[in-house]
Amino acid sequence: MADNLSDALKKLKITTTDSTADSLEGCLDCLLQALAQNKFMRNPCVDAGLVPPLVQLLNCKDQEILLQTGRALGNICYDSHTLQSQLINMGVIPTLVKLLGIHCQNAALTEMCLVAFGNLAELESSKEQFAYTNIAEELVKLFKKQIEHDKKEMIFEVLAPLAENDVIKLQLVEAGLVECLLEIVQKTVDSDREDDIAELKTASDLMVLLLLGDESMQKLFEGGRGSVFQRVLSWIPSNSHQLQLAGALAIANFARNDGNCIHMVDNGIVQILMDLLDRHVEDGNVTVQHAALSALRNLAIPVVNKAKMLSAGVAETVLKFLRSEMPPVQFKLLGTLRMLIDAQAEAAEQLGKNIKLVERLVEWCEAKDHAGVMGESNRLLSALIRHSKSKDVIRTIVQSGGIKHLVTMATSEHVIMQNEALVALALIAALELVTAEKDLENAQLVQILHRLLSDDRSAPEIKYNSMVLICALIGSEPLQKEVQSMAFLEVVSKLRSHENKTVAQQASLTEQRLAVES
Repeated sequence: MADNLSDALKKLKITTTDSTADSLEGCLDCLLQALAQNKFMRNPCVDAGLVPPLVQLLNCKDQEILLQTGRALGNICYDSHTLQSQLINMGVIPTLVKLLGIHCQNAALTEMCLVAFGNLAELESSKEQFAYTNIAEELVKLFKKQIEHDKKEMIFEVLAPLAENDVIKLQLVEAGLVECLLEIVQKTVDSDREDDIAELKTASDLMVLLLLGDESMQKLFEGGRGSVFQRVLSWIPSNSHQLQLAGALAIANFARNDGNCIHMVDNGIVQILMDLLDRHVEDGNVTVQHAALSALRNLAIPVVNKAKMLSAGVAETVLKFLRSEMPPVQFKLLGTLRMLIDAQAEAAEQLGKNIKLVERLVEWCEAKDHAGVMGESNRLLSALIRHSKSKDVIRTIVQSGGIKHLVTMATSEHVIMQNEALVALALIAALELVTAEKDLENAQLVQILHRLLSDDRSAPEIKYNSMVLICALIGSEPLQKEVQSMAFLEVVSKLRSHENKTVAQQASLTEQRLAVES
């Protein structure tokens, strides 16, 4: 076999420049047989310098030679990112896209091109080249002609990786792919055939993927009046879990800027999502729960939407999922509530006095296997205090054992979380120091503050808020003794020369306060 392949390679290298179609076909056929029988023949092909002449043959007009050449290149480069990258650098992508346009009536050649696109599109470096071709137009044109499920599936397998690129997303939208996807959904939504169910999932998933691009999303939103937006919205009340999921994810993607969010809240989207969640409270679909909560969280970001969403009863709907044991749902639930209460004192106080909620937060603050849930629980605990400034909320959190988690949060690697914790702790010290005194002492807050102030890496706002907190803590006799025993004066006096003026000023005030109390 090796001798036959060697002969074929020699002939092929000669015949690519000067040969008849018959001799080329014979050499290519021999090559394909050898590669099919022994995958270890790929390296000899590469070592013999066969790839460049094969790439040249893609400019041939003979359809049979094109087909054999494409198959040979596919066999040689299959499962090798290195060789596929070489093909990309040789400009094979524009050539193949051109071939697809010219020979779209040839089923075998079309399939060869699609297989090649599917392999090459997995490489990130290919997507930029694809974006400079009319691949979107050609694939959509081809897709519209297909009737068989297998053929559509093959095109889908190319579209999915290509649609990860934002430029290509927009090209696919402009080429009319969305209309094709909506048509598939309409035709398959009530079917129980396996192929139709698969097509429904693929089409709706791809629709959501197209909405991840800012430009493609905005083009389809059309100020909330677009037919595509309206059609996707109609998926949410359907009986198909797949369409409910895709619809909720689509809304979450549309809700990526304030203008869209405000429009959607003003036009009743919140109630549609709440109705969806109500259908999934008892033994509900976790992915649908997660998607609907994601959409509500995004919608709650603009300041003007918060009060409207709270009035609509979003917090109450979200709290129905407190019993969930699924971390993705827990994470989105926490994020939604945190967004809702931002600068909403009344809502923060109401939620902060909810013992079941606070106890669940304290429980999740210990979810070490799920860092996201643990982090969001800590942030919501802090937010309840910061936005309510309520003694009742602080008492509830103290009684539920939440203080130690806020103290731990002050040591987070994320500055924003450190700062949120310190501000919440300062409010606790200012409003309910006696109630929290023992827990603050047990959590070793004073030692942690000494460490934060001594550490040169601590951000200016961390140093500032740590000193504010120290001044509040010395109103407690046991905590004051701890402060005095740890030589805070020395650390604080050094900060009077800090490059940040706010820190330096607070250091002077703190030093004076400590000197008076000593």
